[in-house]
Amino acid sequence: MAQNQEQIHNPNLNNGNPAARGAPEYFQHLFLNGNFVAHEDEGMMEAAAETQHNNNAHNDPHCWIFGYGSLCWYPGFEYSKCITGYIKGYVRRFWQGNTTHRGTDEKPGRVATLIEDKEGITWGCAYKITGSKALDYLKQRECTLGGYIVLETKFFPRVASYDTPFSGEAVPVLVYVATPDNCHWLGEDTHENIAENIVECSGSNGHNVEYLLRLANFIREEMPEVVDTHLFELEFLVLEKLHQRQIPLWSVMGMPPERIRRDSHEDIKRPPTFEFTSRIPERKLRCLNI
Repeated sequence: MAQNQEQIHNPNLNNGNPAARGAPEYFQHLFLNGNFVAHEDEGMMEAAAETQHNNNAHNDPHCWIFGYGSLCWYPGFEYSKCITGYIKGYVRRFWQGNTTHRGTDEKPGRVATLIEDKEGITWGCAYKITGSKALDYLKQRECTLGGYIVLETKFFPRVASYDTPFSGEAVPVLVYVATPDNCHWLGEDTHENIAENIVECSGSNGHNVEYLLRLANFIREEMPEVVDTHLFELEFLVLEKLHQRQIPLWSVMGMPPERIRRDSHEDIKRPPTFEFTSRIPERKLRCLNI
């Protein structure tokens, strides 16, 4: 797995650039003029032009935020659309520490971040937000408290929609990523040790176990064909440890969050899949003399 951290870390975020605690600088005027400013990548420039066209038509300056951790099941901000899909070039790993929401200074919890992998795909969901209120909230939640920085990448909707700028092709999104440069970084470890860490930690927003299990449940419910080995291995080990210690599941899960209507922008007819038919027990026909 390629993990070039220098490429993950956005060079534009150095040298006191104010974008270090908010959006990359080519997003900084997004809610002043309702448009993505020019970007050196030709494809992104086309995206900007398309976004400008849509914004002018609807007077609705907006951007998309990609969630791959707790944002998948608890966004905490207002949004107008939620679409499932994926980004390329990254994998999800529980390598970031957390001392506010799912842990403490004495016992930091483990939460998800993205690690660069040129063959990687990370599934999650993108939220369409309007105005700066949601970005201000995320700046506090993810950057100030969480230690994340903001990058920009392309999001590929799972279901093509007339309501996304590129009809299912690729949508420019903001994504919050932790790097080894932040003070909460815990880094790579064995699945066994990470699971042990998760079982032992809790914070102001609840138990670290809840964070992991609700994320795994999101993937399983929304994208049953997706296999996230790292996530599901941790889920198995954590549930096993809870059972061994006779810790009831209800005691670590908290109140269920409000259900999110994802991909609800249109009537979706998902194609039938026979992926799991091999799990159906065989039945033998019996011949009857009638």
